[in-house]
Amino acid sequence: MSDAPLPCSIPPDRLTEAASLLAQGGLVAFPTETVYGLGGDATSDSAVAAIFAAKGRPSFNPLISHVASVEAAAALVEFGPLAQALAARFWPGPLTLVLPRRSDSPISLLATAGLDSIAVRMPDHPIALALIRAFGRPLAAPSANRSGAVSPTTAAHVAQSLGDKVGMILDGGPCRVGVESTVLDLTGPVPLLLRPGGIALEELEAVLGTRPARPSPEAGSPTAPRAPGMLSSHYAPTLPVRLDASDAAPGEAVLGFGPGDATLNLSPSGDPTEAAANLFSMLRALDRPDFTGIAVRPIPDAGLGLAINDRLRRAAAPRG
Repeated sequence: MSDAPLPCSIPPDRLTEAASLLAQGGLVAFPTETVYGLGGDATSDSAVAAIFAAKGRPSFNPLISHVASVEAAAALVEFGPLAQALAARFWPGPLTLVLPRRSDSPISLLATAGLDSIAVRMPDHPIALALIRAFGRPLAAPSANRSGAVSPTTAAHVAQSLGDKVGMILDGGPCRVGVESTVLDLTGPVPLLLRPGGIALEELEAVLGTRPARPSPEAGSPTAPRAPGMLSSHYAPTLPVRLDASDAAPGEAVLGFGPGDATLNLSPSGDPTEAAANLFSMLRALDRPDFTGIAVRPIPDAGLGLAINDRLRRAAAPRG
């Protein structure tokens, strides 16, 4: 992929200010094509700790390191031929690769939860890429919200969720994809799909030549996830979420998909891409005290529907 700068709607002095804040160990929220990220210096233990503190994020849940080029990723991880092929096809874009850590990798061990692997991706957003280039180092950047809460797809969502816990918010408008990146683990003998996301399974299969395996249930244990987003209860509104609902119980809000009455509809036409872009905003909008719960209409478990249902199952998981 080309490393040429993309047009960026943020003034250069604003980017310089953001990069300076990051260099001082501060946190900057910024847009990507998936969701807004809460960025900090991925090479600094203290900056990574500040991310955990701001989110209330469990320290055993590793963070993705965001880079602005394939060359930058190759300085962090063992970037083999399969990773190169996937990056050539999907980067910049919503694909995170979990790869073996290089012995000289500068990434904080806190950011990787002590694992011998690092999750890396190159976001497909001009502001994200411009910020990473201005800072000059990888950015650890989970979603810019309280841990386990609905992910933010606008700058206003970030402000509502984190308030003064973030030093600066770069506003790039609504996120285009609206669900987090697909996470693919290439550290073992076969590719493992750790998290469905913005790249559909069928697209991965076309490059890999085979369908990625899924980890065994114990690999997704909440005590030792291999990648972000693998906790069993995650992306959770305050209200209980009920899936595959054919009708609403008294007091429930209805999150629709396809034709039919609903409090809010992810996509009246049944378009999974539109539904993905609306998912977190609509969950957030329905998470109100005047409802008793959120009933979700069935969504086909194919393409981006796989990622949407993954998020919804985590939102509906029992709260520990």
